[in-house]
Amino acid sequence: MEVQYLIILVFAVVLIGAAWKSVPQGSEWTVERWGRFTKILKPGVNFIVPFVDRVGRKMIVMEQVLDVPPQEVISADNAMVQTDAVCFFQVIDTIKASYEVNDLNRAMQNLVMTNIRAVLGSMELDMMLSNRDVINNAILEKVDEATDPWGVKITRIEIKDITPPRDLVDAMANQMKAEREKRAQILKAEGEREAAIKVAEGEKQAQVLNAEGERQAAFLEAEARERQAEAEAKATTMVSEAIAKGNQQAINYFVATKYTEALQQVASADNAKVVMMPLEASQLIGSVAGIKELFEGKANV
Repeated sequence: MEVQYLIILVFAVVLIGAAWKSVPQGSEWTVERWGRFTKILKPGVNFIVPFVDRVGRKMIVMEQVLDVPPQEVISADNAMVQTDAVCFFQVIDTIKASYEVNDLNRAMQNLVMTNIRAVLGSMELDMMLSNRDVINNAILEKVDEATDPWGVKITRIEIKDITPPRDLVDAMANQMKAEREKRAQILKAEGEREAAIKVAEGEKQAQVLNAEGERQAAFLEAEARERQAEAEAKATTMVSEAIAKGNQQAINYFVATKYTEALQQVASADNAKVVMMPLEASQLIGSVAGIKELFEGKANV
C-alpha cells in the first residue's frame, strides 16, 4: 500500500514538473501540441499540458548583437577592400521569428553580408571611405525591409572597418600629401600677391601724398612771391609818388636800391674772387634811414 502511494507521489511530481515551465525575463517560448503551435509562454511561471504540449522555440526578445564576419568587396572603381560589420536587432513577433525562417541568426548574417556587397559595390572607393553614415543607413533600410516578414526589427547596422589594399593606401597617402603641398603653394602665392598689392597701394598713396605736398608747397611759394611782388610794387609806387613830389629821401632810396643791386651783381660774378671798390657807407646808411622815414610817414598818413 505504501508502495502505491509512493508511486502516485512520484508520478504527481513528474507530472507537475512536466507541466510547470519558468520562462526567464527577456524571453518568450512557443508551445506546440502534437507538433503544431498553440500559444506563447511569457516571462514567469507558466503551465502546459504534460506529455501533450511541449516547448517549441525559445526566442530572446531583447535587443541582440549579430557579428558579421569580414568579407572582400569590389568597389565601383574596381578597388578590392575588406570590410566587416555588426548588426543590432530585436525580435518583435515571436511566432514569425520561430516559424517563418529556419535558423534566424544564420539567415540574417547572410542577408547583411549580401546587402553590404550590394551597397559598397555601387560606390567608388573615395565615397566609400568618406560616407560611412550613408552606407550604414542604406544597408539598414534594405535589411530591415527584408527581415520584416520574419518578425525582426533591425535597429542599427554599423560598418566597423573598411580596409583597402596596402599599395592603394600608400597611393592615397601620396595623393593626399601632394594635394596638401599644392594647397600650401597656392596659399603662399596668394599671400605674396596680397603683399605685393598692399605694397603697391602704399607706394601709390605715398606718391599721391608727395605730389599733394609738392603742390601745396608750390602754391605757398607762388603766394609768397605774389605777396612779395605786391609789396615791391606798392613800395615802388610809394617811391615814385615821393620822387614826383621832390622828396629827397625817396630819391636817396631809389639810388640806394640801384646801388645795392649793382653790388650784388658784381659780388655774384663767377670770375670774381675778391672785389675791392670804394664804398661810402654813410650815404647807403643814410639812404636806408630815409627809406624808414618814408614808410613811417606813409603809415602816419
